[in-house]
Amino acid sequence: MDKDNALVVFEDKNIRRIWHNDEWWFVIKDVVVVLTESVNPVDYLKKLRKRDKFLSDVFKGGGQIDPPLGFEFNTAGGRQMLLCWNIIGMLRLIQSIPSKKAEPFKRWLAKVGYERVQEIENPELAQKRMKEIYEQKGYSKGWIEKRVRGIAIRDELTGEWADRGIETNREFSILTAEISKATFGMTPKEYKEFKELKHQNLRDHMTDLELIFNMLGEASTTQIARTADAQGFDKNRTVARKGGTIAGNARKELELESKEKISTPDNYLNTPEKIKGLGKNKKGKD
Repeated sequence: MDKDNALVVFEDKNIRRIWHNDEWWFVIKDVVVVLTESVNPVDYLKKLRKRDKFLSDVFKGGGQIDPPLGFEFNTAGGRQMLLCWNIIGMLRLIQSIPSKKAEPFKRWLAKVGYERVQEIENPELAQKRMKEIYEQKGYSKGWIEKRVRGIAIRDELTGEWADRGIETNREFSILTAEISKATFGMTPKEYKEFKELKHQNLRDHMTDLELIFNMLGEASTTQIARTADAQGFDKNRTVARKGGTIAGNARKELELESKEKISTPDNYLNTPEKIKGLGKNKKGKD
């Protein structure tokens, strides 16, 4: 857990948050104050839970979404434990708040829900919207096509793993790290540090060539798993290393011929990919 708290500002009011389990958790009473202007957000929340049985059950640890968790924050009265919730929980909470300020959020939720139904019925819409989002973020069409293709290859690989007995998130993470280590000489965690990323998606900050070799490692792993009919975690871990090694060897050959490193410390945090134009990789880490 990252103890470096951060603030988001909504209508000139601060909402405290903390990074936990790869996602942001927001202080519940801060959100209640912003949406209701209540002078006693704790009491407001208690009354809200009495009116909403589902919400009450979730706070007690029941239901189908993660319950709120307590985290320590610096306050005017010293370090205090404050109740926080992740984005899914917060969106559910907002649905229960009868406030005019909550209405824009509710309309947005309805719109997102409708779009999701459309995408299930027509998967091409999901891909189209994804491309539009990347274009708005400043990515070139060529980069976007590679990123979308990489997502499809990744989905195919994780589906294959699931069919072959890989069940937990930890197992998926370990296998992914094996491919990355063999392909680039770095695990995803090390790669993020190399690019000076924190909570951002690593693949959204890869250059064209980094994406290509990443795809090669994962596609090779999928093919070998099928050919070898690898079952269970241990055998698939061996296959992941083999798949990554194929991509890693190809990377080293290209680096030898081009005299340039494929892995670059550059990212797109401050400058969009389209503007930065990282077609030529700078020398990076092996």
